[in-house]
Amino acid sequence: MPASSPATPRISAARTAGTALFLLTSLNLFNFIDRYILPGVQPLVQKDFAINDAQTGLLTTVFFFVYMIAAPLTGWLGDHLPRKPLIVIGALLWSIATLFTAWVHSYETLLIRHAIVGIGEATFSIFAPALLADFYPEADRNRVLSIFYITIPVGGALGYLTGGILGQRYGWRMPFFIAALPGVLIALAFYFLVREPQRGSADSLAPTLNRTTLSGLTRNPAFWTATLGLAMWTFAVGGISTWLPTFLVRFGSMSVAKAGTVAGGLTVVCGLLGTIIGGWLAHRWLRTNYRALYLISAWGSVLAIPAAALVFFGPPSVFIPGAFIAEFFLFLGTGPLNAAIVNSVAAPIRATAISLNLLVIHALGDAFSPHLIGRVSDATNLRYGLSITLITLAVSGVILFTGSRFAPVLTGTAETASNG
Repeated sequence: MPASSPATPRISAARTAGTALFLLTSLNLFNFIDRYILPGVQPLVQKDFAINDAQTGLLTTVFFFVYMIAAPLTGWLGDHLPRKPLIVIGALLWSIATLFTAWVHSYETLLIRHAIVGIGEATFSIFAPALLADFYPEADRNRVLSIFYITIPVGGALGYLTGGILGQRYGWRMPFFIAALPGVLIALAFYFLVREPQRGSADSLAPTLNRTTLSGLTRNPAFWTATLGLAMWTFAVGGISTWLPTFLVRFGSMSVAKAGTVAGGLTVVCGLLGTIIGGWLAHRWLRTNYRALYLISAWGSVLAIPAAALVFFGPPSVFIPGAFIAEFFLFLGTGPLNAAIVNSVAAPIRATAISLNLLVIHALGDAFSPHLIGRVSDATNLRYGLSITLITLAVSGVILFTGSRFAPVLTGTAETASNG
């Protein structure tokens, strides 16, 4: 038989990486579909259980509270054990918990259901980016994670649409059943089709102490500014995404189905455009400016503020165009900022760092923003509740502009060439 070409291993590795990216992105899609079904059916849940806005917001708060508490515990596992089986276990856990919605007949049981789903999603959200980082070098991670996280707007939109349309027609439980089965099938395909890469095999940046040790991580400004900037962004996006359909029902005189359709349509179109264009701009800008991953994200947060303010306090005629502009800018930094976090640390502590990042962004962000917005809404109205997000977006921009000074210089940028 003829000897294999030297290119054969590279082709095989590229195919494995591509398969992993496709399956993990597919899993992340259903991860976010499940997460955003609740906002799409919130008015129905409120009517079924006779709960107010603060109690409704608490459902999302409980999910993220458990999510962020589970993150540090699972992060250590990801740096010491094979990640492929951990990813599969997490996906199966959240999918099965979603099926248990059939047995939810009280507000307290619904809280428990959300808590269990939070555990499964936390494990997946930590291990998947860490595993992808070992398939692709630093300069490619913005592109790869832009693809991976494009599932946030698409999954969110499908969650809104599935919840609003099917929920109004068949009851609020039905959308959860539909979202559960695909996660099981994709998780099993990932287990059998993907071989886990060697940990750290794609890293090229110098393994300094603040990139490779837990003690050094506490003094890593590139990691902390990206994390805190993302936390303030997460506060805003978590609160807006939870309450937007309800806002459209109350102030736009829309039905539950129409509000879910509008919110879903805006999220998928603006999210796709924002994520794709933001990833492309960052990729181009990185050639001449090593700070691009931070700067794209900072500008996205700042430019979203005036459009969001127009939606919250303007007439119904500006709701859709204002939300379109705001969501576009909000999603500009999705891939770049997550790539900045992954690149700020090396393989030995990457899963732990991602878990710490998840803990911080949810503890300071969407773990309590839906509940806080709900409480302000109960005391005043939902317009004032949502306006809190304008402040956190401004803080996000300031932190990320500051953090851009600490961005690592990546191989292949102009700065690398000038220092070579």
